[in-house]
Amino acid sequence: MALRDYSIIPALVLLVLGIVGILLLVLPANEMEKPPENMFGIVLDAGSSHTSMYIYKWPADKQNDTGIVTQHSECQVKGGGISSYAGIRGGAAESLEDCLNQAVKDVPKPRHHQTPLYLGATAGMRLLNEVNATESKRVLKEVEKKMRSYPFKFKEAAILSGQEEGAYGWVTVNYLLENFAKVSTFSVQQKEVWFVGRWLNPGRQTIGALDLGGASTQIAFETSEEVEDKDNVMELKLYGQTYRLYTQSFLCYGQDQFLRKLLALLIKTEGVKPQVSHPCYPQQFTTTVKLGPDVFDSPCTQSYKPANFDPQRSVRVVGTGDYRSCLDNVQKLFSFENCSYSKCSFNGVFQPNVRGSFMAFSAFFFTHSYINSLSNISITSPSRLKEPIQLICNMTISEMTAKFKQKEKYMKNVCAVSNFVQVLLLQGYGFDNHSLPSISFEKKAGGASVGWALGFMLSLSSMVPAERLGLMKALPPGPWAGILFLFITLLLIALGYLLMIYRSRKTKEGMV
Repeated sequence: MALRDYSIIPALVLLVLGIVGILLLVLPANEMEKPPENMFGIVLDAGSSHTSMYIYKWPADKQNDTGIVTQHSECQVKGGGISSYAGIRGGAAESLEDCLNQAVKDVPKPRHHQTPLYLGATAGMRLLNEVNATESKRVLKEVEKKMRSYPFKFKEAAILSGQEEGAYGWVTVNYLLENFAKVSTFSVQQKEVWFVGRWLNPGRQTIGALDLGGASTQIAFETSEEVEDKDNVMELKLYGQTYRLYTQSFLCYGQDQFLRKLLALLIKTEGVKPQVSHPCYPQQFTTTVKLGPDVFDSPCTQSYKPANFDPQRSVRVVGTGDYRSCLDNVQKLFSFENCSYSKCSFNGVFQPNVRGSFMAFSAFFFTHSYINSLSNISITSPSRLKEPIQLICNMTISEMTAKFKQKEKYMKNVCAVSNFVQVLLLQGYGFDNHSLPSISFEKKAGGASVGWALGFMLSLSSMVPAERLGLMKALPPGPWAGILFLFITLLLIALGYLLMIYRSRKTKEGMV
């Protein structure tokens, strides 16, 4: 009899284990938030000199209706900007193919149809639109058709206003510096780091943005002053906060167009003749330009165009390396008179006083890098900005190339652009001994490229529907269901074993 009682014990153990296991799995337990997968967005930054493609991603639940966006990948389009394909049918669309094909690989296939695709064209296309609106529309239609042929959710191919470009650059700068939102906790599950929506507003002051492109320059900063020209006001809502910005873009004051305007001014002043002196070019440097393609074919140089000239005529330009004369000619490209507001920056444009810190990027960064490297002088005040520029402008081209170990084509414009930046910052925007040191010159921040595209994507992510956080038990659903099945199996085995013992006993008792 004792042996028969002992034979029941394994079955009872399995029975108890199965019941306890099932109860532990099905009774209410703490639930964990599992974020949905990332959303993706693609922005093509169609600048005046080239196009860049940026792919961004953000947790699909978002934070205060704005995605926590990070840069996923990028691609540089070969060739010039899309505006350079004016008159070349199919050229602009074809130039985008390699990068769009790369996007197909970089964005997970299940997300293709949900991924918004945008192209934003800046100053190059703004200029083309002024000169030839029909051709500008044709180029945009052409690239739109190409973009629609890809499996993404095409949204728009449009020309950004200068104010929008400046404001989105401001958003990028402050986002990368975590002035809007900062992560406080992470959730680590299955060797993956998930952001589960626990982002904090750090309560920091925002900083201003200074952008210098090829055809335009932008300034944007938060201000509490009254903005007398309402075209310069832009309000943005990000991470549950509303920001009121002053933003202004100056068309034809980008690096490339400024250099054209300077050369046009010199030719107009000296007259069209075989040789022209250029005080901003280094001594010992000479080059040859064609009056049409290299100087006067741009809408930015129309006011300097001679009455009668041969566009194909070549002119020899000789560098004289004269700092004072260079600075005087650069200043002539700005108008500091005729302000109809209480205060202006230049060309009659209203601007409140600059306040707080600023980040300067794009061509500002490269110019600052050249100044520092060639002079070994840190820019800490207006006088410390003028001093290294003077030294640079007095260098010969051979001295500059030897010191920086760069080709002549990169060194020839350093003096001119440095003087342009000096006039723009000090006389134009009004930076002084107190505010100039607050400018930091950066190429990247937080591992991402600084420019308008990220800010554009951040603002647009507020229009992409959010996905809710998923809820799961302490175990992920797959393993949880597997263990539940195991306990049920143990329970069934135990019950079957007990039933067999019971029937065996009944049979033996009947035989007795």
